[in-house]
Amino acid sequence: MPCDTLWDIAKAEVERRENIADDGDGTEVWEKSIFFMGNKNGGKTTIILRCLDRDEIPKPTLALEYTFGRRAKGHNTPKDIAHFWELGSGTSLLDLIHIPITTVNVRTFAIVLVLDLSKPNELWLTMENLLRVTRSHVDKLVTKLGKTNPKAATEIKQRQRSNMQKDHPVRFFYKYDIFHEFDSEIKKMICKTLRFVAHYYGFTTKSDALLKARGLINHLAFGFDRSKSLSVDQNKPLFIPAGMDSLSQIGPPPASDSDIGKLHAQTPVDLWKKVFEKTFPPKNISDLKDVKDTAQDPQYAEYEVDAMRAQKNQRKYKQSIILSWNSGKCLK
Repeated sequence: MPCDTLWDIAKAEVERRENIADDGDGTEVWEKSIFFMGNKNGGKTTIILRCLDRDEIPKPTLALEYTFGRRAKGHNTPKDIAHFWELGSGTSLLDLIHIPITTVNVRTFAIVLVLDLSKPNELWLTMENLLRVTRSHVDKLVTKLGKTNPKAATEIKQRQRSNMQKDHPVRFFYKYDIFHEFDSEIKKMICKTLRFVAHYYGFTTKSDALLKARGLINHLAFGFDRSKSLSVDQNKPLFIPAGMDSLSQIGPPPASDSDIGKLHAQTPVDLWKKVFEKTFPPKNISDLKDVKDTAQDPQYAEYEVDAMRAQKNQRKYKQSIILSWNSGKCLK
């Protein structure tokens, strides 16, 4: 019987590692990637630091930041690695979404969308824009992956069409402290809307204290067992694992039949959006963009870089003066 070629051995090794990554068994190191995005100042950095047991004061995220964590599942076992990416500035930097999600890691990637419940007028627009760009990018990656690894692309598509009882690449967290003081009807509107969106897209819904958030992050990052509890009470923090809610339990949008009939929605998502935005008119998208020049922020000051930048700005200013002077002379 002929011996396997070097290529056959390498191929078998890759398949073996992929199988380990899929089922979480074995003792070898696995790697997961988690991408945090959402409202500006919504608590993304705080969640990451708390989950990595880092006692640091959170700093504003400049653009796209990266860190990692290592953790062992048991005694004398290799430490698994989790890569944490964070997108700053809300919806201002959508073009950066394609950087952390690639064909290499798309099969082991999770997205944590952090929405600030204290700002309901920004909630839907932030969620919609981030999910739209992310979904478009992932679809392109799956199409590209299908040309080189049809089996992997098919598995991803099957997971998207599944009943969502398995892990799904997107998870929700919600800031809860200020939201808790809202009027009961306001909380009802927000909670039901988020439950519908989460169920429609197959997300896990969670609005809980940071300490309890660690359990879900550890599950996504390191494969630890996750909580199977369920909480749908609008007066308490929500926790709804993917696949455990239903449209019948969520009910219709919180609006009268006459109001719903006047909305002329084309899809269920469009209907919920219009009902939600009737109560919480969305802010203009330009209001959500970070117009502050981060290069002038003292926390990012670097003498050599700033000195070169000042020289460059000065040269540009002199050139603009010369151009304006020359153009004036020509006019004469």
